[in-house]
Amino acid sequence: MSEYMDRAKKLRAVVTPHHNCAQSVFVPFAEKYGLSYDDAMKIAANFGSGMKMGSVCGAVTGGLMALGLFGADDMETVNKYYRKIRENHDGILDCAHLLAKNAELGKDKKQHCDGMAFECVGLVENILKEQGKI
Repeated sequence: MSEYMDRAKKLRAVVTPHHNCAQSVFVPFAEKYGLSYDDAMKIAANFGSGMKMGSVCGAVTGGLMALGLFGADDMETVNKYYRKIRENHDGILDCAHLLAKNAELGKDKKQHCDGMAFECVGLVENILKEQGKI
């Protein structure tokens, strides 16, 4: 397991303080980049639960923040990232719709959110490695 995934799994396992999906994806990369845990937590605080309104999944936005932090912010990279997530989730990127689909399937919310966070960490890590940024 990579250091990024290991850190994300540790963050998702902590009950207090709660680490939202965006924080769980962003913090491992931000810390490696040199940001403090506290600063990374603050930056990603309002992006959990789909920007606190069921919009784009926090794990997805946390990944976008991590990609941007490392300079992987061109449209080709961003579209590749979106495409991979959409392929795995019936084209859905919004938190509310992802959770509704998960509920329809009778699956656990925490497991779903953990899975989204870990998926996004893996995608970001792969993209950054491919681009020689980590």
